[in-house]
Amino acid sequence: MVFEKVLGHLLKFANVEKHFGKIASYVSVFLLIIISFSCVSTKSLLIEIPQKSKKELPENIQSLLLMGRVLNDNYTDLDADSLQMLFYRQKFDYDTIINDFQTIDTTLKALGNLLFESGRYDIVIPENRFPKIDNTSLIAAEMQWDEIKELCDTFRTDAILSLDYFKTRVMTEYQSTTNYNVFSGNFADQAHAEMKINYEALFRVYDPKLERVIMRRFMRDTLAWEGTDQTAKDLFRWLTPVKDALTETGISIALDLSGEICPGWRNEKRAYFASGDSNMKQAPPLINSNQWEAAIAIWKDTAEKTKSKSLKSKAEFNIALGYEMLGDLDSSINWALQSYNTMYRTNTYNYLETLKRRKNEINNQ
Repeated sequence: MVFEKVLGHLLKFANVEKHFGKIASYVSVFLLIIISFSCVSTKSLLIEIPQKSKKELPENIQSLLLMGRVLNDNYTDLDADSLQMLFYRQKFDYDTIINDFQTIDTTLKALGNLLFESGRYDIVIPENRFPKIDNTSLIAAEMQWDEIKELCDTFRTDAILSLDYFKTRVMTEYQSTTNYNVFSGNFADQAHAEMKINYEALFRVYDPKLERVIMRRFMRDTLAWEGTDQTAKDLFRWLTPVKDALTETGISIALDLSGEICPGWRNEKRAYFASGDSNMKQAPPLINSNQWEAAIAIWKDTAEKTKSKSLKSKAEFNIALGYEMLGDLDSSINWALQSYNTMYRTNTYNYLETLKRRKNEINNQ
């Protein structure tokens, strides 16, 4: 807006010969404004903003006990070579159900890590996380509430997240073909293999206080791997082994479920003033090491001692950013308003709009 007003005045007087002095004066003002803006030293900052998931568990559920109620006598834990040999004996053309213990254990462990790293949940994975169930059960019956309350009391969790059904079907196919190479003019052999894993999983979340299953999530998908090489030996030297593919399947399930019930993140940019007095120049290293309390102390010292409105407003702006990074939006808005009242800046106004939007998002959640 400032630039547009100045340019408007310049155009107004540009064609009037007797106002050459005024034009020169306005050009000087215009250049002064450009210089003053260009001398403002700011640094950019990329931050992550949490976004509440639509399927996130209720706020009273802060801690979860993870269990897998799928283990029966059909489960094995063959090592990678033994499992691979099972498929080689079938010439890698096989369609079968694989009940692999490592797969379900990987699913629970990966899920626990992802839920904990989200910052939303505390997680407990007990040593006896796979109580055996009846071999005839296709899907585990819902847990008894006395058992649920006892487990939650023992491990001090708000609820139980249980894997109550799991199935992995592995389908492999191998082909050896001879193809004509138009560039060499020769025929060449090729070995091609495909592997698909179809999985089904059912998760339930048991709330002992409500005595209710507050989440049922049935998951189904198919993951695929394939490759081509000159010989079967070359191909299977690098193609993902069946055991590893099953492990990757467990991780994929954990990623999908945690992505649904954990808060997400979006990237946004922020800027702060890095120049001014000697205090202001000490803050960037603190910001780089995420020491926001120390940076805020420096900016507050500048804001209190300086007699320059420009420098005071910069320090107040930075303090507002610091409080946003600490999660205190109310303080952030108050300091941004102080900066705005001390000296008007377009970026301060825009930042206030950003903080207002963030505040509304949190209130709506």
